[in-house]
Amino acid sequence: VSNSMRAEDLQPNRLERAKQVISRLIDKLENDRIGLIVFAGQAYVQLPITTDYAAAKLFLSNIETNMVPTQGTAIGTAIDLALKSYSGNDNKHKTLVIITDGENHEDDAIEAAREAAAQGVIIHTIGMGSVEGTPIPTGKGNGSTEFLRDNEGNTVVTKLDEVSLQKIAA
Repeated sequence: VSNSMRAEDLQPNRLERAKQVISRLIDKLENDRIGLIVFAGQAYVQLPITTDYAAAKLFLSNIETNMVPTQGTAIGTAIDLALKSYSGNDNKHKTLVIITDGENHEDDAIEAAREAAAQGVIIHTIGMGSVEGTPIPTGKGNGSTEFLRDNEGNTVVTKLDEVSLQKIAA
């Protein structure tokens, strides 16, 4: 739920497209358990692991970029939190699906993924965004869209980091 998920290189934006993907995934589940973790600069359990798919869709519908107070992208923190969320010591049949643009600025996501793999957790990554990148909208001003700028006034461009996502999944 980092601000980069507001980018509109996928329509209507990365976050809404991710929510659509998750909703379709939930529709295909049968007798599986699901949990939702949101992350930006920190990670939080949005929905503890459950078989209540209606609750999962309800919690999913309320996910927004402003729900996490610390911005950034802490994929490793989200992986660590997911590992703590699984019940029991048997990680057989435990899968983590990470949906992100892959721009990790906060921690060592690849090391966290190695730890998850060592515990038998299978990780899949789904990249949201384009490798060409796009500016991050901050809102509308004077009839036109304004974009996020860095401290020097340059427009910030967010890009899908496919390489990092491939390493995390591997």
